[in-house]
Order: sequence, then C-alpha cells, then structure tokens
Amino acid sequence: MKDVSQSIPAVEINTRPPKLLDQLRRCIRDKQYNLRTEEAYVYWTRWHIRFHGLRHPGEMGAAEVQAFLSYFTNERKVAASTHN
Repeated sequence: MKDVSQSIPAVEINTRPPKLLDQLRRCIRDKQYNLRTEEAYVYWTRWHIRFHGLRHPGEMGAAEVQAFLSYFTNERKVAASTHN
C-alpha cells in the first residue's frame, strides 16, 4: 500500500490569528448585519483604537470606553443619545 502522506504536498500554514478588524468583520457578517452597519462598526472601532494611541482593545477596559465617549460629549458636542 502506498504511503499517502508522501504524495500530499506540504502547504505553508499561516499560524498568525486574523487581525482584530478582520475578526470584527467576520463576526458582523456571521450575524448577517447590513454592510453599512459593518462599515460603521469598523469605522468607530478604528477611531477608538487611534484615540487611545493605537492600543489593542483587549488591553483596555471600561475607563477607556468612558473616556472615548466623554470626548465626544464634551469636546465634539455630540449628543449622548448618538452614542447608543
């Protein structure tokens, strides 16, 4: 009997996990949200990351979210209902 493992070419496997925004897009698509909703979520997530000096959201907590939303309320004069 022929050894099958020898006939299968070696395939380079990407061992790095998908980037954060790619994970966000995949999650939104799995939930079948509208494309415009996906674009808005990615836009706000990118802004949040940049606001905090390119820190990964996994390293941040409620205090950073509060600071981000307070910035819009106090500095940008955005209504609190818009945050929802």
